[in-house]
Amino acid sequence: MIELLFKVVVAIAAFVLMMRLGMLILGGLARPHPAPEPGEVRRVNLRYRCSICLAEVKMVQATEELPMPPRHCQEDMDLVAPPFE
Repeated sequence: MIELLFKVVVAIAAFVLMMRLGMLILGGLARPHPAPEPGEVRRVNLRYRCSICLAEVKMVQATEELPMPPRHCQEDMDLVAPPFE
């Protein structure tokens, strides 16, 4: 009887520990990053296309006027003109 009670207490303690650890991890993922300093990020309107699979990315903020192109399919993406400008 004491063995069963000990196993139940250990199981409950392990469950509570795992739940707290999981909630801490999820809480850390849910917190937003701090806002960047004013002037660090500027608005851009750039569109990139992967030349291999034709996936497209629209970049709206960057630290530079013309940032390095993102990579997709292990290659740099190509800068494309906006469709209606």
